[in-house]
Amino acid sequence: MITDKKFWKIGELANLTGLTIRTLRYYDQIGLYSPSDYSSAGYRLYNESDILHLQQILALKNLGLPLNKIKSILSDDEYNPHEIVSLQIAQLKDNIRTQQMLLKELQNVSTLMMMEMPLTVMDFTNLLNMMRTRHKTYFSERRANMENYFDELENHLNHSHSLKHREEK
Repeated sequence: MITDKKFWKIGELANLTGLTIRTLRYYDQIGLYSPSDYSSAGYRLYNESDILHLQQILALKNLGLPLNKIKSILSDDEYNPHEIVSLQIAQLKDNIRTQQMLLKELQNVSTLMMMEMPLTVMDFTNLLNMMRTRHKTYFSERRANMENYFDELENHLNHSHSLKHREEK
């Protein structure tokens, strides 16, 4: 259980999760993540199971999936939340292995430097390859996340433009 509170308004949920109100509204607009209830004044009200659902969305997003794919996965009757957690664990283990290999190479170079032993081209080559691999992975993940963000933004702008155009007619 998250707290004893039964419902959270959108601003409270944004503060709790670190997402923006705008993002939560967008998720609602595209039918990815909607509140369970509304107050008599029309405020979105989210409950604990909504928060658990949001965690699944964010986990899939963190794996680099676009929002339309996330929506499709979560609406599938065969969807299993445990599979997502397993994917997150596998990704994290892979990241840890990569970091541990880089740490080992850095420690090796550091030890050689401290002992004032000559460093070979192979020592630097191993280190540079590890750093390049980690750098590539990091920036590939960031680029994919940014591309997803820009795709979402473009879809949102196109949808808004389409609605505005219809209203003008």
